Amino acid sequence: QVPLVESGGGQVQVGASLRLSCRPSAETFSSYAMAWFRQAPGKEREFVAALSWRDFDTYYADSIKGRFTISGERAENTVHLQMTRLRPEDTAVYSCAAGSGVSVLYGRTQRAEYDEWGRGTQVTVDS
Repeated sequence: QVPLVESGGGQVQVGASLRLSCRPSAETFSSYAMAWFRQAPGKEREFVAALSWRDFDTYYADSIKGRFTISGERAENTVHLQMTRLRPEDTAVYSCAAGSGVSVLYGRTQRAEYDEWGRGTQVTVDS
């Protein structure tokens, strides 16, 4: 069973907005932080945004800062990614991740700190 399930992807035009959501597939799930990563064709998976449950601090990649916003509901271990002013270079598979160990709080942008992942949802931005 995939631990996290994403939804909200789609195909849109430049400048449009999309809202991605991620929820755990099991009720018994806990984490210290959750994040969004993305992978474009032929490229490495890259960090997009993270949310710490300890203090609700948020972290963003420079490429999306000011355009994307991460939010979530701690009690439900659910996170969202509001994406605005989308660009063709935002086209990618967006995956949700959760870090169940406290070390994720010190490496929130690092893929290796996240041990639960979803399958991802496709976002395509047409020019």
